Amino acid sequence: MTTVETPPETGYWVIVPAAGSGKRMGADKPKQYLPLAGKPLIAHTLDNILRWPGVAGVVVAIAADDHEFATLAGAQDPKVHTVTGGAERADSVLAALHYLSARTAPDTTVLVHDAARPLVSKRDIAKLLSAGPIALLAQPASDTVKQSQADQGSPRVSQTLPRAQIWLAQTPQKAPLERLRSALQAGLAQYPEAITDEASALELAGDEPELVAACRSNFKVTHPADLMLAEALLQHRQTLDQIQSGIEQ
Repeated sequence: MTTVETPPETGYWVIVPAAGSGKRMGADKPKQYLPLAGKPLIAHTLDNILRWPGVAGVVVAIAADDHEFATLAGAQDPKVHTVTGGAERADSVLAALHYLSARTAPDTTVLVHDAARPLVSKRDIAKLLSAGPIALLAQPASDTVKQSQADQGSPRVSQTLPRAQIWLAQTPQKAPLERLRSALQAGLAQYPEAITDEASALELAGDEPELVAACRSNFKVTHPADLMLAEALLQHRQTLDQIQSGIEQ
């Protein structure tokens, strides 16, 4: 029996926080502009987003002194808008939400996606859009998870956590525009250190975001070795696309 996927929701917006410096990469430029398969990392992410079915628009939060984003081919797409981001990820997302709140309905679905995740699949996007109104892509933990002691010096294990209950959060993370905006505002005002992603703000506001299992290829480029893995996967996808195109012709 053929499984029919639920058609993706239409009219949703995507926010891409891209004002950070990517310090963990140890590079001489922001991580999102490091070269990947012939063009900047964020260019691949943006091209991918613009191919998602039903996207109404994309808001990219960039640094005040960013002059590179405007040179990207994807930045010329009429669906792409920019705002000035903030010092932290949550500040950039909130700036984009303020921008959208003046332009679309409060219950508009918003997806927040990392600039450094260029490989999320259309199938996973469809699964996320078909989930509940507040949801995120995530990966169930496959390794044994150890919690370290809080003291200084070499880290030592304090306990082993139950792996069956551990999920690694990814993006996109989805919520209605005004619900996410109010949760972020309240969270940043009361518990700024606890807001590490959009789901954490929604959790503090009393929501229970739905976890949607995602493909392992949706990893975040964080360290130099991740660029090599991402390039290999991009080349593999391009080869498969070329084969599929030849079959359809």
